[in-house]
Amino acid sequence: LSSPSGLTHESHKKDVEQVYLRCSEGSIEWMYPTGALIVNLRPNTSPASYKHLTVCIKPFKDSAGANIYLEKTGELKLLVRDGDRSPSKVYCFGYDQGGLFIEATPQQDISRKITGFQYELMNKGIASDLHTVSAPCRPCSDTEVLLAVCTSDFVIRGSIQDVTNKAEEQESIIHVGVNKLYRQKSKVFQLTGESGNWRGQIKTLLECGVKPGDGDFLFTGRMHFGEARLGCAPRFKDFQRMYKEAKDKGLNPCEIGPD
Repeated sequence: LSSPSGLTHESHKKDVEQVYLRCSEGSIEWMYPTGALIVNLRPNTSPASYKHLTVCIKPFKDSAGANIYLEKTGELKLLVRDGDRSPSKVYCFGYDQGGLFIEATPQQDISRKITGFQYELMNKGIASDLHTVSAPCRPCSDTEVLLAVCTSDFVIRGSIQDVTNKAEEQESIIHVGVNKLYRQKSKVFQLTGESGNWRGQIKTLLECGVKPGDGDFLFTGRMHFGEARLGCAPRFKDFQRMYKEAKDKGLNPCEIGPD
């Protein structure tokens, strides 16, 4: 978390401050923004790998006081306009497309303003999986499912207990009862005290029309800004079939107990 403050530059409203961030994910809060802020993302990886990176930012719900631009060689492209209120909207761009230039907007009052956002650096392939435009709700092929089992941030066997639709955010929240936890990167799925069962939530697009139903599924997906995002989710009996067929042929990309 980086938290610069414009109050230290009150007498120099045109000052430009530079911030260097080394982490692959985090957040920045600019309090009382004045002047401008240049955010330099410098991950602890080889510069040769930079061209394979995508940067995503998710403004805080109450972020205000500045415009956020993508800057490259002096040219500015507006990413987030001050006052935009698009809940849960994520803005992504290639690392090689430029850096972030945040410019404070003129304020008529001295009320407390904070411009802030979360950021993530990720491999371009993962980013395209999360923000795919074409057919985002299509079923995965057998090969895609087997690969997802090996590479996803979470892999669980479970059932859909309930679905909450958020029309404003164009998202659905899938409430999952977990029967078997194969892997999770973050503690999204946890043991609930009252029932003694493992439960968790997975988000997906509202347009996918997920509904509660009987039977078990194999849920896979990625963590994105602290939330589980749905990837491939075949019915569990279908996953068992495709896993056995691949294993019999020696083609399964990784081992996992499908039972």
